[in-house]
Amino acid sequence: MNQKEHTIARVLPGSIAEELELEAGDVLLSVGGQRVQDIFDYRYLTNEEYLEICVRKADGEEWELEIEKEFEEDLGIEFENGLMDDYRSCRNKCVFCFIDQLPKGMRDTLYFKDDDSRLSFLQGNYVTLTNMSGEDVDRIIRYRLEPVNISFQTTNPGLRCRMLNNRFAGEALEKAKRLFKAGITMNGQIVLCKGLNDGEELERTIRDLAGFLPYLQSVSVVPVGLTCHREGLYSLEPFTREDAIRVLDQIHGWQERLYRQHGTHFIHAGDEWYLLAGHRIPGEETYDGYLQLENGVGMVRLLKEELSKALAQRPGDGRKREVSIATGKLAAPILEEELKGMKEKYLGVRIRIYPIENRFFGESITVAGLLTGQDLKSALCGKILGEELLLTEHMFKRGEDVFLDDMTLEELSRALQVPVTIVKSDGKALLEAVLGERGQSERGEMI
Repeated sequence: MNQKEHTIARVLPGSIAEELELEAGDVLLSVGGQRVQDIFDYRYLTNEEYLEICVRKADGEEWELEIEKEFEEDLGIEFENGLMDDYRSCRNKCVFCFIDQLPKGMRDTLYFKDDDSRLSFLQGNYVTLTNMSGEDVDRIIRYRLEPVNISFQTTNPGLRCRMLNNRFAGEALEKAKRLFKAGITMNGQIVLCKGLNDGEELERTIRDLAGFLPYLQSVSVVPVGLTCHREGLYSLEPFTREDAIRVLDQIHGWQERLYRQHGTHFIHAGDEWYLLAGHRIPGEETYDGYLQLENGVGMVRLLKEELSKALAQRPGDGRKREVSIATGKLAAPILEEELKGMKEKYLGVRIRIYPIENRFFGESITVAGLLTGQDLKSALCGKILGEELLLTEHMFKRGEDVFLDDMTLEELSRALQVPVTIVKSDGKALLEAVLGERGQSERGEMI
């Protein structure tokens, strides 16, 4: 019997499960006589053409069902817990942890530190390997759960233990070697902290990680995010423009070397480094297919390319429109530059861009994705916003119209007395939003 019950939340219409008269509220007990630990066990065990499942109905009766189907054909069942198991929380106390820098009083889910290799596969989350057992590694290899996204920080075992405040953090790197030997695809991340894992330590880390090519297909280097809520935490300094220039020189040197040897740039700098250094954003070919977009690597370049392509396909017209865009201080100059071409084609369209200072987390946090509703409200009240205010989807809780501070989009719209639209984060969507064409965002809506 299952140690954790897997309750069915929904049976898809026309599915095998519907034919078997399974219903929401039924509990899956076993597949092929085996206990199902999580969604990966379930998917692996139900792939076969012939299988037996045991289900407990609402009245307590247990049904033994024999199923014949196509290989890998889905049964059509959705469970109350999508992972079919408890989420694993982080065992580390990293000196750079962003969650430890959150102020009190935010919603509980924001304080949960996940370090679950299964979420790495399902959602692209990065894991430190310290929460992964030998059995977990075996399951990743057996089920081919790839890519695995790993937060390396450093390959110096002693330094890694200090940075993660976990005495097992150094030896956890051996798990990456097992994944490499098994041919499991990986991506890596290095959160760079001034005076800790930069300079010669970064040099060592890149050199060591390059040894995992080709299965470790990319590694991003991103600057540590420091909020104003670091009382009692490890003392870390923000990077300066000169620091950013040195980091980029180091990364570019490795890119040239690795591209000659392996045909891939492999190591990538987060966009923040280029903006902080005042350097030109690299060409699209440098990003090897944008493998690290979720880490803020190549987002600016991709936006430039998409916007340029979308604009080139339009002749322009005489429409009249006035809109505003609120974004982080880092992205505002980029948007100003990129929207010049749009203004030339659409002379009657006026766009105001407002860079918003982050008072909630501190002025050193300059990315749009960490802006809160209250900072937007405070900065924009009384400003000329035109017919509509446009905001990137990155400011919102995934799938919802709620900011990090729990203010809703509707509340902000009422406070500013202007319609607010969530814009999908690509150039074509931005162009459509500015021009007032509906359908600009897959999940955005006018309030």
